[in-house]
Amino acid sequence: MTMISANNITLRVGKKALFEDVNIKFTEGNCYGLIGANGAGKSTFLKILSGQLEPTNGEVVITPGERLSFLQQDHFKYDEFLVLDTVIMGNARLYEIMKEKEVIYAKEDFTDEDGIRASELEAEFAAMDGWNAESDAANLLNGLGIATDLHYKYLKDLTGAEKVKVLLAQALFGNPDILLLDEPTNHLDLDAIAWLEEFLINFENTVIVVSHDRYFLNKVCTQIADIDYGKIQLYAGNYDFWYESSQLLIRQMKEANKKKEEKIKELQEFISRFSANASKSKQATSRKRALEKIQLDEIKPSSRKYPYIDFRPNREIGNEVLSVEGLSKTIDGEKILDNITFTLNHDDKVAFVGGNELAKTVLFKILIGEMEPDEGTYKWGITTSQAYFPKDFGGEFDNDYTITEWLTQYSENKDATYVRGFLGRMLFGGEDGVKRLTVLSGGEKVRCLLSKMMISGANVLLFDEPTNHLDMESITALNNGMIKFPGVLLFTSRDHQIVQTTANRIMEIVPGGKLIDKITTYDEYLESDEMARKRQTYTVETDDED
Repeated sequence: MTMISANNITLRVGKKALFEDVNIKFTEGNCYGLIGANGAGKSTFLKILSGQLEPTNGEVVITPGERLSFLQQDHFKYDEFLVLDTVIMGNARLYEIMKEKEVIYAKEDFTDEDGIRASELEAEFAAMDGWNAESDAANLLNGLGIATDLHYKYLKDLTGAEKVKVLLAQALFGNPDILLLDEPTNHLDLDAIAWLEEFLINFENTVIVVSHDRYFLNKVCTQIADIDYGKIQLYAGNYDFWYESSQLLIRQMKEANKKKEEKIKELQEFISRFSANASKSKQATSRKRALEKIQLDEIKPSSRKYPYIDFRPNREIGNEVLSVEGLSKTIDGEKILDNITFTLNHDDKVAFVGGNELAKTVLFKILIGEMEPDEGTYKWGITTSQAYFPKDFGGEFDNDYTITEWLTQYSENKDATYVRGFLGRMLFGGEDGVKRLTVLSGGEKVRCLLSKMMISGANVLLFDEPTNHLDMESITALNNGMIKFPGVLLFTSRDHQIVQTTANRIMEIVPGGKLIDKITTYDEYLESDEMARKRQTYTVETDDED
């Protein structure tokens, strides 16, 4: 059976131990989702498994004779190679044989030694199914949406999104025994993601994958490997199963401890009341012994912290929410919006989807008054109040305020304790409130903006890609907050699960600026329109977290 195991792996970065004596086995037939809080070391652990990074102590053991393949992250490494050759390089030995054969057969003075060497290579080539290599590589490329006319081009002539697909095909090529994938869905359109899901579901060898895409992890994973406290713990099932069961376990342990704590308190009270009373002293002694035997289960809470995101409108929304009539906008000679018309109802949660990201941002900016349309009008209902989460929020933090000072300016209630309560929800506790805006990370800025959205009390929320820079814990909390929100939502998100679980109406601005508007769920929308799937292509922004 194919296996890759980490034996006593320790990795120190400076004084900090990222991993401490990690022992874990990954076996054939399973797809492992490697998860952990930001900075836990997910990508780093994959690099240790692939041999790209040496641990401080310990070793990685692979079943002898098994081939390991991993997704390359350097998008320029193969610029001078043909697309098809780059894919076949996924099996380095097979590619070596092909090139050595070409050199021998190109010789004009072909010797007996060359003939013997050629026959040896041909035998090894046939054993590795080399005669099918080109067609296998072509099938992978076609499956991922790389058209046949691109197969004989150089990688440098392809777009960034196309290069990503070629490198993914390279990792998948030749049925590797062990497959390591770090964020494989980044830059992929939905058709390519669906193809990859199907490929991995049917893949019979070992897969270890790091991904922020919960929808993807739920589809492909048979096990979850959770990095926490420098250790890795295995759990059966997909991401949702892990999340629900870990939350349940914590609740159960807390309940059990609560009962024990009540019992201990009761015993302690009895002992203090009666130990001085001679007639009851024997009873007190036996109770004291009972007390000593009760031990609280040691709950080691996860190092992960989940923000509490709860958008509560200050007033209920009326029937008239928003009417948009004939909005058009041209930027740099390109028609971004073309005669956009729609009316929103008070229960609408609208996801704006599709690859035309600029169009969505422009529409949002017009609706909140940051940009003027060339033509058309829009009107918000008198009972509505809006809060906006911009995609580009750099300007919001161009000052030297502390976090608390910054948030106070958006709050009707200026009381510092009230304001800091909203920051606390977003995991800014204690001294964090006096942090300056100038030192915040991308993830911290997003959490500040979400605090601003909560404190606004608005009944219409507009989100333009709020999950950029967020870890999975914050994405999960945001997802839950959006589902629970009793007002109107207009949002864009690359997170499939957020769109599918939140939206009851889908709008897509297609190239040329026209609007498709359907009251449906996201998955139903994609299933009903094949072209819609092809248009869901994004350039994904991720922070280097590990």
